[in-house]
Amino acid sequence: MVYWDYQVPRTRCRRRKARIQEAWAAVRATFEQHAITQQLAPQILEAWHAWATDRVKAFQRASSAVEGRNGYLSQMHHNHRGLPKRRYKVWTVLHNFDCRAADGTTPASRFFRQGFPDLFETVLAQIDDLPRPRKRHQAMALSA
Repeated sequence: MVYWDYQVPRTRCRRRKARIQEAWAAVRATFEQHAITQQLAPQILEAWHAWATDRVKAFQRASSAVEGRNGYLSQMHHNHRGLPKRRYKVWTVLHNFDCRAADGTTPASRFFRQGFPDLFETVLAQIDDLPRPRKRHQAMALSA
């Protein structure tokens, strides 16, 4: 509800703006009539609204044609090659926990307002020593 409220003035397309406003009005009516929101004190509702507004302002939508993970995905789809399903998850983790802004923060650290361990170091800590290559018989090595 807060996200749509924040996006309405920023949306230029009239049709899209009208759909967002309709959805926002429906969600707002449901929110106000819900039993839980009617029981909460106004100052608690204000605190939740302030928190949600802060989260919405921290969230940035990337233009998919040019930047980051979304740009790569759009190019892959544009070229009609697609991506293996597991690679979507990997790109999402890399984008959220390893891409850094100019101030050194990641999207996940900005959104959750806490630091996370270095992704590369965490992955390396999970990998055991690699197995030694098998020993080949001397006769096979000479015949090959």
